[in-house]
Amino acid sequence: MSRTQKTGQSFDLKKRIIFTLLMLAVYRMGVQVPTPGINGEALAAFFAKNAGTIFGMFNMFSGGALSKFSIFALGIMPYISASIIIQLLTVVIPQLETLSKEGAAGQRKITQYTRYGTVGLSIIQGTFIATGLQSMVGPGGEPIVLNPGTPFVLMTMLTLTAGTSFIMWLGEQMTERGIGNGISLIIFAGIVARGPSALVNSFQLIKAGEITLFFVPLIIAFMVAVVAVIVFFETAQRRIPIQYAKRVVGRKVYGGQSSHLPLKINIAGVIPPIFASSIMMFPATIGGFVQVEWVQKVSAAMAPGSFYYYLLYVAMIVFFCFFYTAVTFKPDDVADNLKKNGGFVPGIRPGRKTADFIDKVLTRLTVVGAIYLSVVCVLPTILISKFNLPFYFGGTALLIIVGVAIDTVSQVQSQMVMTNYEGFMKSTRK
Repeated sequence: MSRTQKTGQSFDLKKRIIFTLLMLAVYRMGVQVPTPGINGEALAAFFAKNAGTIFGMFNMFSGGALSKFSIFALGIMPYISASIIIQLLTVVIPQLETLSKEGAAGQRKITQYTRYGTVGLSIIQGTFIATGLQSMVGPGGEPIVLNPGTPFVLMTMLTLTAGTSFIMWLGEQMTERGIGNGISLIIFAGIVARGPSALVNSFQLIKAGEITLFFVPLIIAFMVAVVAVIVFFETAQRRIPIQYAKRVVGRKVYGGQSSHLPLKINIAGVIPPIFASSIMMFPATIGGFVQVEWVQKVSAAMAPGSFYYYLLYVAMIVFFCFFYTAVTFKPDDVADNLKKNGGFVPGIRPGRKTADFIDKVLTRLTVVGAIYLSVVCVLPTILISKFNLPFYFGGTALLIIVGVAIDTVSQVQSQMVMTNYEGFMKSTRK
């Protein structure tokens, strides 16, 4: 490969990385733009008082946009909720299932339906939040909304819907023209952006004596241990051996090679915790703004830290692990492709027996992956709340940060390998 080709390929990768960073910078600037008609000081005091509730978790995933009630206050969660609904409907509605099997054209149609669903959910959530804010006051009794009324509700609903739609567009642009998954990177940026303030608050609490120095090395060691566990499970694989039969074509012999089918322990990645968190936040957010007695009771029972919250959260993580794995990985298709290419698992008959074997292995791996995700997402949060440690990052946040970082690095490496291979092929043609 010539020096000019290497320079051009590295420049293309740099352009992708720079484009991704610029889009993330645009997102972070939008987080600082407040929605009109809000008493910012009263709202900030309200979130400071309710930092350990569902509002604090929602604020974490929105990158602090909710506490500022910026134009991006809803964050990307409506898009994630719409994606969940569309994927669930794909299993139920035959027309959507047919679209999902039609390749790029069908996927574009499903993406279009997801966008419509995102706008619809944003309108609903924006209306509920705007209506609820009108009846809320700060810790000192000062109103959060300066001029309540129908104009405020309409303006806020339109502003928040437009903000979420813009974030959705940013994510799609990053996925298409940048590096990594745009939606995951937006969530990643929102969580990481809250890190410095969390560290400053922790140091202030240490100076004030509310946290003893004895707990500081324990917190750091616990963080390192959780990160190590996440890296291990996210990179771990179960390799199924594959043998290809020999074929004689003319005077040449093809096949006879040994390979393997890599199956990740956690095929679903960070999707189950994100999906589960978005579903847990949606009803609890509505319950926090709707001043109805039975809604308030349900909201209190499902508040973070309660037994029912953790129970339902774990159940959703397990469900989405199996659901997302079933949607993205088809053992029948893998078995058929192996059979067509003359491949087989040693000791297993090709066809249906191979599909059953792969499905059995996949089910066991998914069980292990679901247990791992549940423990990582729930156990640190329980320990932090039990010992009253004001450490900001729980297991879910660490999982998203590490998982997205690993996925992005792997995509950068794949991009480098692909460009080097293409450059090598061009140089050999010459």
